[in-house]
Amino acid sequence: MERWSGRVALVTGASEGIGAAIVKALVGHGMKVVACARSLDKLQKIKEDLKAEKGSVYPIKCDLTKEEEILKMFKEIKSDSNLGGVDVCINNAGLAHNAPLLSGKTEDWANILNVNVLACAIVNRESYQSMKERGIDDGQLIFINSISGHRVLARSSVHFYSVSKFAVTALVEGTRQELRELNSHIRVTGISPGVVETEFSERMNQSQEKAQKFYSSIKCMVPKDIADTVVFILQSPPHVEINDVIMRPTEQTG
Repeated sequence: MERWSGRVALVTGASEGIGAAIVKALVGHGMKVVACARSLDKLQKIKEDLKAEKGSVYPIKCDLTKEEEILKMFKEIKSDSNLGGVDVCINNAGLAHNAPLLSGKTEDWANILNVNVLACAIVNRESYQSMKERGIDDGQLIFINSISGHRVLARSSVHFYSVSKFAVTALVEGTRQELRELNSHIRVTGISPGVVETEFSERMNQSQEKAQKFYSSIKCMVPKDIADTVVFILQSPPHVEINDVIMRPTEQTG
């Protein structure tokens, strides 16, 4: 990770769960990490908690459902003399609603697509443009996808979530192909976890009890497992591109 020390990473959905774990891991390796989320208070606490680490945290409040806020965030990064642009982008933010294909609410579907797909594509585009403007040819684009982007569970509550994550799988491969067409050495990777114990299930089911019952049914992965995988990818040799990583708890069958 020495070659990434002092360089800039952007992490979306950074206020808790997987995003917060990734911020901690990258700051520990000396990176300057722009932590993006809607909750500035949580981001400020992460910054305070990590102030003794080798790297540093730059909190930015951003609602990813609003393109103007995303573009404003990239302008802030560009104008900050300590940052200047993005070298590594971790597109982590994502959500789900209990919104089946045959009975779900259109507004829930729209929210899922806005965060999981459209915002992801905009952040990816702007990160690449930031690298291109500064002549960065060794950058890294990482998508935190899901195993639901590779198979559809027999659970109606997550079917539209799978729709969005299959789109992310296409974003990863499409980005890889476009980078190769441009003869770019910027690398792209999709990380597709199975069950990770975070706030995700509680929010989707709107029930802490249901979430805990689900998470206690198997030995789950934890956010640090995904963060460690991000570090592993960044440590890979420059001539190696890890395109897709599928992760499951050893007890997960589906």
